[in-house]
Amino acid sequence: MKIFSCCFALLLFATGLGVVTMPVGAFGTESDDENAVRTVRSLDLERYVGLWYEIARIPNSFQKKCARGTTAEYTLREDGRISVVNRCTKEDGSQIKADGVAKIVDAASNAKLKVSFFSLLGWRPVWGDYWVIGLDDDYQWAIIGTPDRKYGWVLARSPELAEDTLDKIFGIIERNGYKRESFVRSGH
Repeated sequence: MKIFSCCFALLLFATGLGVVTMPVGAFGTESDDENAVRTVRSLDLERYVGLWYEIARIPNSFQKKCARGTTAEYTLREDGRISVVNRCTKEDGSQIKADGVAKIVDAASNAKLKVSFFSLLGWRPVWGDYWVIGLDDDYQWAIIGTPDRKYGWVLARSPELAEDTLDKIFGIIERNGYKRESFVRSGH
């Protein structure tokens, strides 16, 4: 049971480190529910892959050992999925690394993905939502969320963002029903 709990926590850690951004005010997926979390209209996977730095996150149990330097690196695979490598530095300076895979759930936009960090002999029984709800026109920052608003991340191509950029990002976060104060800044 302890091994399963550790693997599940690792899966959840990996679920949270993804990236996609959107122009301010340009929401994609339509919904009858005006309170629904909305994704960006489209995500260009070729532009999205690469290294991202975590700027802020909703605190969660699977990242509690991460003190600073949290990153996510995405690589396109030949099978159409995306390899995910999440890393962070613990308080003692040691590194945590989680390898996972993401799959596209909404092929029309590419903005809804599922991520798994748990594999049992090649079978992935557990997947977490990874929705790109905000994205910079130049793919310099992204906001990742979940439909239940339990998890959220702000990612960027550099370890820091200007305050006016963060204000734009938090505007998108709030329009998606999240509370700004739910997010804490990540250290680099």
